[in-house]
Amino acid sequence: KDALSKFWAAYKSVSDEYDDDMLERCNENMHIVLLFAGLFSAVNTAFIIAMQPNPTDTTNVLLVQLIQTTFNVSSATQPMILPLSTGFSSSKSWMQALAYASLAFSLLAAYGAVMGKQW
Repeated sequence: KDALSKFWAAYKSVSDEYDDDMLERCNENMHIVLLFAGLFSAVNTAFIIAMQPNPTDTTNVLLVQLIQTTFNVSSATQPMILPLSTGFSSSKSWMQALAYASLAFSLLAAYGAVMGKQW
């Protein structure tokens, strides 16, 4: 029994050292993932905001039509049509969908890193 207890004591010492080293490496890796995901999410959010349509364009068109309608009573019976520039093209829709998907995955990675660090 004495040799067996020495074996398990040595095993516990070596395994504790290995486990501590692995835990430290994983903690550092999760910190790096968390930092990268945070920075990527911030940059991605800035691009998403920049891709949004400008609401002042629609407002300006509506104000011009309102002023024209006020001064020309005869044009009040004609329907007002907004320009088609306020809509999205399919390529813009795909770009926004990809940007939102990458933002979602980045936030999911950050959430996983936070859960890993708290575990």
